[in-house]
Amino acid sequence: MGKHSCLILVPLFNHLDESDLEKIDQLTKRHVYKKAEQIFKPYDQKQLTIVAKGRMKVYQISGSGREQLLRVVEPGGYEGETALFGTENDSSFGEALQETVVCTLAHQDFRKLLLTYPQISLKLLETNAEKLVSAENQSKFLLMEAVETRLAVYLLDLAKAKGSLTFDLPVKMKELAGFLGTTPETLSRKFKLLKDKALIHREKQTVTLLDPEELEARYVIN
Repeated sequence: MGKHSCLILVPLFNHLDESDLEKIDQLTKRHVYKKAEQIFKPYDQKQLTIVAKGRMKVYQISGSGREQLLRVVEPGGYEGETALFGTENDSSFGEALQETVVCTLAHQDFRKLLLTYPQISLKLLETNAEKLVSAENQSKFLLMEAVETRLAVYLLDLAKAKGSLTFDLPVKMKELAGFLGTTPETLSRKFKLLKDKALIHREKQTVTLLDPEELEARYVIN
């Protein structure tokens, strides 16, 4: 890992100069987690968790015991900032999807940084607003009655985000099923449905949208 490897990836910090990064870097701690190893859990010590390498899934457990995926955090992303506003993490878990390197910044140190560098506070407000919009979109998304509609919207959005009609699913079928509010068995059937209609092609984790316009017309546009 290079110098300031965590900080230079994060929009909260990467606009600071070298001397400021050096000061903040001294406050962070680095940790390496193996695939499927837990990174954080409810009521852990309050801290900012930054992903430097690998990927981390953030999820909750429903009342029925089912895992509900909230998001996948890529390098440069982070979790734990809401603790700054007095919100206790009483339900979210973080788990490594592959070997993952994270940097942590203690709650009290982060609060001091916000006072020292006001521009970080502005960046924090921006990114929190983006997360809020994302959470609201997911809530609307789960209100879609048909699972095939949820899947079609998800695939179309992912293709748009990746800028390609061929892309890899960022999570395994179990996690994706949880994100879409269904079961892995039902999700597999819906993938087969779209494949049989020649709308997509899927080879393990790789998906190609064969006819995105028709996929949208059939399952998204009412």
